[in-house]
Order: sequence, then C-alpha cells, then structure tokens
Amino acid sequence: MEALLRDMARDDHPGKPVLVLSNRPGAGGLARAAKHGVPTETIDHRAFKGDREAFDAALNDALEKVAPDIICLAGFMRILTPVFLDRWAGRVLNIHPSILPLFKGLDTHQRALDAGMAVHGCTVHEVTPDLDAGPILGQAILPVRQTDTAETLAARLLPLEHRLYPAVLRKVAAGDRSPTAILGTDDG
Repeated sequence: MEALLRDMARDDHPGKPVLVLSNRPGAGGLARAAKHGVPTETIDHRAFKGDREAFDAALNDALEKVAPDIICLAGFMRILTPVFLDRWAGRVLNIHPSILPLFKGLDTHQRALDAGMAVHGCTVHEVTPDLDAGPILGQAILPVRQTDTAETLAARLLPLEHRLYPAVLRKVAAGDRSPTAILGTDDG
C-alpha cells in the first residue's frame, strides 16, 4: 500500500488517495497513510461476528462518503460480497501473489514450488465475485530458483509487487486498462 501512496504523491499521477480503510485496528498501513496525510478509517470485521453482508455495508457506507473512483485492495484478506462488488463494479483492484489464473487463493508461493514452476509472479486484477478470476490488468514474473523456499520466493517477489501495482493503478486512473507486464531478473 505504501508503494501506491508514494507513487500517487507524485505530481504527474492521475489519481489521489482519498481514504485508507482497514479491517484491522492497528494495521501498519494506517500509520503509513497518516504519514502521507491520507485520511484513515477502521471497520473491524470481527465486530460483525461473521455477517459479511453487514460488514460490507459498513465498508460501503465509509466509501460512499469519499466517493473513490478506484478502490485498491492491499493486504485485505477478506472476500467481498457480490452486493458490494456490484456497487463498485470495475473499480476494485487487487494484487495476488501468483500468475493468475494459476494458484488462486492462499499459499501461492509454496504451491508454485510444489508444482515445479520455472517462473512465479504476481497479478493485478479487477475484483469480481469469483475469487481471483477478474480481468487481468497486469502481471510480473521472475524465475524460480532451485534453492527457493516459499519465504525466499515471497521476498524476491515483493519488489515486483511494489512496481507492478503502482504501474497498473497509474494506467487505470488515466483510463488505460491495457495489461501491464514486468519481467523480473534472477538476481533478486
């Protein structure tokens, strides 16, 4: 999320952040957003005791107040309801740590290693009611090393995530939804 905020702080960026909304009180992104002068709000999903519709309605109420053109999910590990996604259709972006459509869901790095993949990567996609299945807006890939573990692969991929997501957001905010590709190298 900080990579998105840093990029949007540039004068040439077509978008500006209006709110950082977290479902986890004390999430590190809240302090980082405050450091960038971006308003923050927390809506703790635990207060809704599993009622996803009520939680998403609270998210929607908070978002309606600031009327974002684009919603970027970053570290948000909740599945949004179809009602929420219908309201914001075409405007919710997410970054996923795999080359979609491969390895939807969790544990993507280990699953890529277990499958013997020669490359791994990340994908920025539009969020739809089908998990990790929305239109792909950008992908970054890097070679998998024989010595990689899930942890080292994740660490090597993170800098590419921090390049890809801001690049895709910048294009989408400018009205360009053509896919972005970034190739990583074996040196990190």
